[in-house]
Amino acid sequence: MAVELLERVGELLGDAVIDSHARLGDATVLVDAGRIQEVLGALRDSDLRFNVLMDLTAVDYLGRNPRFEVVYHLASVDTEPHGTDPARLPHRLRVKAGVLEDPCEIGSATSLYVSADWMEREVWDLYGIVFKGHPDLKRILLYEQFEGHPLRKDYPKERRQPLIGPLN
Repeated sequence: MAVELLERVGELLGDAVIDSHARLGDATVLVDAGRIQEVLGALRDSDLRFNVLMDLTAVDYLGRNPRFEVVYHLASVDTEPHGTDPARLPHRLRVKAGVLEDPCEIGSATSLYVSADWMEREVWDLYGIVFKGHPDLKRILLYEQFEGHPLRKDYPKERRQPLIGPLN
């Protein structure tokens, strides 16, 4: 099923797909980060119906170019009866996009998936990847005075952070 899904995704996205693979039943595509909103919109609005963004995260590959990958986990959850039509059966897809260290940014998916809001804020907070077009990109886990992004592999583990006053 994953191989067939990747064939359909490749037909849909064309040259936006840089690479793809199906391993252990998981379908994964690597796409051009500059076209992420176009890619996600096409996947959502096509007959593949990737209507749920289940997860959004990032990976730091320090020393590699591009350094980061933003990873989207999409699902097709059709609430209508689908019988045996393969296009209507539930399916999942992992979409990866490489992000340079400078500029460390990618387009926001919030206009396509409401669920992207807090996920993008978490990735920005912990990795420092800016989501262009996000309506309220601010820290979600760490306090505002926190300096840096602690899930970056070059973040010094012994780093001292500014102290903040008592919470009222």
